[in-house]
Amino acid sequence: MPDVITVRVQTDPDSFQDVVVKIERPTYHKPFLGGFKNRITGVEFHNAGSQTIPKKLFEKNKPQQTKSTTSTQMTKIGLYVSNVTDKLVSPGKYLTAEEYHKRRLEAVIVLQTYFRRWCAINVVQNLREEKSLRLAWEAQEELRRKKEKEGKLRRDHERRLNPKTKEDFELLYHALELWRQEETERINRTLTGAERKAAFCGLLDQEAQLIASIGRHKLNADEENQQKAILHFLDKCAQPKRWKAYDGKITEMDTQYTLRARELFEIYRSVSMNDIPKDERIDVLLTLRRTVKEHEYKLTREIVELIDREVDLMSREVKECNLEGLRKRICTLFLQYIKTPKFNPEVARMLKVPPDPLKLYKNVNFCHSCENYLPSTEFPVPANSRTIGRCRLCGKLDNEARRREPSLKYKLILENLRKSEADYQDDAKIVFLVQ
Repeated sequence: MPDVITVRVQTDPDSFQDVVVKIERPTYHKPFLGGFKNRITGVEFHNAGSQTIPKKLFEKNKPQQTKSTTSTQMTKIGLYVSNVTDKLVSPGKYLTAEEYHKRRLEAVIVLQTYFRRWCAINVVQNLREEKSLRLAWEAQEELRRKKEKEGKLRRDHERRLNPKTKEDFELLYHALELWRQEETERINRTLTGAERKAAFCGLLDQEAQLIASIGRHKLNADEENQQKAILHFLDKCAQPKRWKAYDGKITEMDTQYTLRARELFEIYRSVSMNDIPKDERIDVLLTLRRTVKEHEYKLTREIVELIDREVDLMSREVKECNLEGLRKRICTLFLQYIKTPKFNPEVARMLKVPPDPLKLYKNVNFCHSCENYLPSTEFPVPANSRTIGRCRLCGKLDNEARRREPSLKYKLILENLRKSEADYQDDAKIVFLVQ
């Protein structure tokens, strides 16, 4: 029989189609399952058989052997069994149940004794370790408190010699008030009549001199703090936008306004620097000139004129001490340029005075002491107040002139309270609202 045959199939009553059929010959001998034979044609028909390959059967042979029986043979007539390997077993002392349980109880007591001894040794060892740790911690805490006290005294002394912040001047005024009270008590206790009045006049003169000295220190500190405040303000404007994602990560994004603010901040910091080489100063001035030339206004024209004047004077070898006033004018005008929202849009959200005049009518209160209209943030809000009182500046001046009480200790108490409340992690909010 060929491997390929062609079969004609009738698809329609009048059409036929030839189909090619491939014959796959089995690779194994087909088993005979019986069948029948047509007597007329002689064709044999076999019973149904599987066309799939039969599975192979694996036979396993595992021998099984039963246990051998054993027996004991004794010596008898006609049979000799050697007794070389035999052992003589003698009965021991008989123990009653009461004696057995008594011996077990004694053994248990011995075990408990050693176990309790081991536990006691561990407890004593732990107590010794805890004691050593406690002593070391106490020594460390004592050393830390001593260092903190020394540091506090050193900082207090430094604050009195070189006051810079508002708290430093409050400490100075408080020390001045304590000194005045001590001197007043001494004069009242020791002097009378005209001598007492003369002593009070001298005390008043000394107090006035000390107040004037504190005022001079305050002016110098205000100049330094003003420059730091300006740099902090510009740096805050140049910060990128930040927000916290759901997974706790902080995402930062720079906008065109923050990039502009950062560029102006870098230029201002370079312009305000002193003791830089002449070539670098000229490069900074030219960069500033190109930046402000982007806008044609009266302010920018004035800045350009001052820059040209400084470059001309530097080319004539003018001393730097004679250029300080000109450089301060350039810094002041450029700072005014930076604070203009038209030139620096990012600064609009940081200004205390909004560019839109209509916004000034909101949250503005009148101070009856200095008779100025100020935003609501300039007024303290006591817990028992019903009306708006004096502004913060008037309260500060009144404290410096009369009571001279420092607020630093209350501030430290509030900070410690906030820190302790934050450690509890119970979402307390009242301590963070108190000011």
